[in-house]
Amino acid sequence: MRQITDTILMVRPVAFRMNEQTVNNYFQKDLTADNVNERAQAEFDEFASKLKKVGVNVIVVDDKQEDDTPDSIFPNNWVSFHENGHIALYPMFAENRRKERRMEYFAKLEENGFKITQLVDYTSAEEHDLFLEGTGSLLLDRQNQKAYCALSPRADEDLLIEFCEDFEFTPVIFNANQSVGGKRKAIYHTNVMMCLAENFAVICLDTIDDSKERKNVLKHLKEDGKEIIAITEAQMHEFAGNMLQVQGAFDKKYLVMSARAHKSLNQDQLSKIEKHCEILSSDLDVIETCGGGSARCMMAEIFLPKA
Repeated sequence: MRQITDTILMVRPVAFRMNEQTVNNYFQKDLTADNVNERAQAEFDEFASKLKKVGVNVIVVDDKQEDDTPDSIFPNNWVSFHENGHIALYPMFAENRRKERRMEYFAKLEENGFKITQLVDYTSAEEHDLFLEGTGSLLLDRQNQKAYCALSPRADEDLLIEFCEDFEFTPVIFNANQSVGGKRKAIYHTNVMMCLAENFAVICLDTIDDSKERKNVLKHLKEDGKEIIAITEAQMHEFAGNMLQVQGAFDKKYLVMSARAHKSLNQDQLSKIEKHCEILSSDLDVIETCGGGSARCMMAEIFLPKA
């Protein structure tokens, strides 16, 4: 099994703004400027261009204005693609995010030569107010068949276990919190506090308040030979946990992050990352501020087999 891919799906936004329904995302802030969507589109286009320049196969699809989906720029929350040809569809916390699940995107993947054999649909859980938001909630170590998950209102434990049974992953379950107004509150997505690459993991251990849970996460990472690169909670708030390793041309590997995340890292952390791969960063300031998500959230990895 491959841990990283050279092909990603990205959704160009048309109605981007702070989503009023994603109330438990404490990273997002409202920018009231009229041109927020245009600025987000400019950041998106520059980011996609940088990925293409290093040889990443970026499949861009356009959102539809009539759906009014402010978070469509973050497709990894509603879908994941797997090497056996299976696609998983996930239940979403915000009602207006459920319209992001668009089957015509899959036709575009088939046009690009990918083979889809089965759709595994968990979306009926929404009727019971249970959610599991794709690779936002699930950090998949595909090589070692483990799924790391910080439980939250958007990551239900029973759904996680169901996913792990269906896709043959071992669950690594924990709680991760951030300080909000003097209280510790659940982090909405695992992928803002942790990034799993082929040979290393970037992780904010300070968010795992329970020492036994922290030790268990570290045990799994170490036994699978991952170098652990710790970040602080302050760096996490600069989106330094929201990164993704991808493969470009000539088998070169890149850790993709925002300019803000890149700037927050110290020299020791940068050196550790650069031992393994190059860093590719892009300015995503409007997307991060309004959307409460960053580079990793914008990329849905394609692992489907070729037809």
